[in-house]
Amino acid sequence: MVTAENTPKTIFMRQLIHLFVLMTCISAAPVVAAPESYTLDMDQSVVGFTYQFQGNPRQGRMPVSTAVMDLDLDNIARSRVTVTLNAAQANAGALFMTSTMKGPNVLNTKAHPTIQFTSTKIEGSLRGAKVTGDLTIRGVTRPVTMTAGLYRQQGTERTDRSRLIVQLLGSVSRSAFGANGFPGFVADQIDLNIIAYIEK
Repeated sequence: MVTAENTPKTIFMRQLIHLFVLMTCISAAPVVAAPESYTLDMDQSVVGFTYQFQGNPRQGRMPVSTAVMDLDLDNIARSRVTVTLNAAQANAGALFMTSTMKGPNVLNTKAHPTIQFTSTKIEGSLRGAKVTGDLTIRGVTRPVTMTAGLYRQQGTERTDRSRLIVQLLGSVSRSAFGANGFPGFVADQIDLNIIAYIEK
């Protein structure tokens, strides 16, 4: 017996309503995943810098104290990065140069033992991004922009995003932060080459 509740038309309408409810639930769900947190592998990562001493390039390194990286690899503009460097343990490549760099006329690490960078804007692509942020040296904060590339670590699958390498390239004027000691010996521009190994 066919009743008003199970006629083909009524059944079809119930199916349409059920489908509409499912579609509403799906569209109400967030379509953009939240940025994911990554930690820095400090043993492999290198914060390198290059400076000119009497016209000759010299290499130095500076360890990382802390790093907070919340990355959205599908929409990098939603990513945020904060890194604190241990300037007090920096190495300029030679004992005399290291001591001079940490002294009161340059980094003054006794009063300012850390250097901090906090991103304010990230744009571009995973292989060619621009990272703009606030850099604080000697208590002075200035905006800087660096280029960045993000790559999979060796041995990971093509779709594996859990272990990555980030390379940051840029340069800063040390005099802009008051680190202007010995200008006749050391050039003003400091070039940065940071290789960061990160894991989800």
